[in-house]
Amino acid sequence: MEARRGAEDRSDYKPIRRGWFFGEKALKEELLAQVGAQAGGWHYGEELRESAEAKAERIVAEELKRQGWEEKALPERRKGDQFKVRLASRLREETTVSLKWIARRLQMGTRGHLQHLLYWQNRKKPHRTKPKGKT
Repeated sequence: MEARRGAEDRSDYKPIRRGWFFGEKALKEELLAQVGAQAGGWHYGEELRESAEAKAERIVAEELKRQGWEEKALPERRKGDQFKVRLASRLREETTVSLKWIARRLQMGTRGHLQHLLYWQNRKKPHRTKPKGKT
């Protein structure tokens, strides 16, 4: 019995043993959207990470469509392309995905390079100041 158990291919069971979801992809996407909208203390790391990534993927798809780009345009464009930098900035503001994830997804090089690009973009934004004569 032990020899037979050792000979089994356990890769088939990996998603069941380690994952939090087993089922159709459409249902999983719907659940991830709900988790993102109503995240609470009962949700755990894997669920929250996948929910953030699903939201980020929706934003990327929306922005690519708005820009008129296809997915294959990302590796063809410069790492510091202004559209990519603005999209990365939006992802940072609206999701909790990491810089490493954003850099890899948008084909922008390393996390450090992306951080540098975002720093310089934020420096270019005009700072809000109080109007003169008002306190």
